[in-house]
Amino acid sequence: MNAVVIDHPARPVEPAVPYPCAGVTYAAGTATTPAMLPLCGPRGAREGDPMSRHKRLSTILGIVVEEGSVHIDDIIKRLDVSAATARRDLDLLAQQQLITRTRGGACANPISSQLPLRYRTTRMGRQKARIARAAAQMVRPGDVIALNGGTTTTEVAREVALLPNPTAPEDPVTVVTNAVNIASELTVRQTVRVVVTGGVTRARSYELTGPLADLILPRISVGTVFLGVEGLDRTGAYASHEGEAAVGAAFVRAARRTVVVADRTKLAGPAFALICERADIDLLITDEDARSSDVAAMREAGIDVRLV
Repeated sequence: MNAVVIDHPARPVEPAVPYPCAGVTYAAGTATTPAMLPLCGPRGAREGDPMSRHKRLSTILGIVVEEGSVHIDDIIKRLDVSAATARRDLDLLAQQQLITRTRGGACANPISSQLPLRYRTTRMGRQKARIARAAAQMVRPGDVIALNGGTTTTEVAREVALLPNPTAPEDPVTVVTNAVNIASELTVRQTVRVVVTGGVTRARSYELTGPLADLILPRISVGTVFLGVEGLDRTGAYASHEGEAAVGAAFVRAARRTVVVADRTKLAGPAFALICERADIDLLITDEDARSSDVAAMREAGIDVRLV
């Protein structure tokens, strides 16, 4: 059989716009936002450094977000790179509008604090792991717990999934969550039963927010809610988004015990929206490197604090 070749008229092709990330090019006119773009450089770019460029960029960005700014000298010392490499990394992050370049360094900008969850998982990683293990040790087979979204509560979910449960699947731990990433990870676990609230997803935190959550949470009883927060002080716990705060507050109302899981960077003060007041917090689990003044302030406010 003879092949038939159909000659399609050539379509005009828009010029590709190079973007300095993983060798990717984006067609002209493509709608992108800095928070959607991957944190990495050209494919295979290591420049002879012991740390890959992807990891360097994530580390630098984490420093800027946590500390508000960074100087090139700090990058050179912390990451063991040359001044030229440090400058190129800062320039790349600035081109992606994730930081603002300053003389000799960089500082955070509004986009830095709104990074998607996948870019914030490496910050305070060891501390979050210790906090998560301590929280998971409070869970027993058959318990009903709640988890809101966030990097620390995601670690708690992973630790809960690893708990020994000889009675599973007959007596699983029930996890109620509004975080779709947590639900996805736990669904395949035989020792865990997952209940997901309704709502609309937020790309930054993978959380479901909105009034649909109110259809389920007032109708259930939770033993313990492990609450991730953006800010905490002697007045209460806070989130950076009012929708996330509203769902967190609903979790607190549904639970008999509220345990805040937060590393020391969250103890500096309030964020935008109040989740719950200090009287609603039964326990704070934080890392042992928290400032003594912050810990003392929490305890003076009547909050039980566990350092891990």
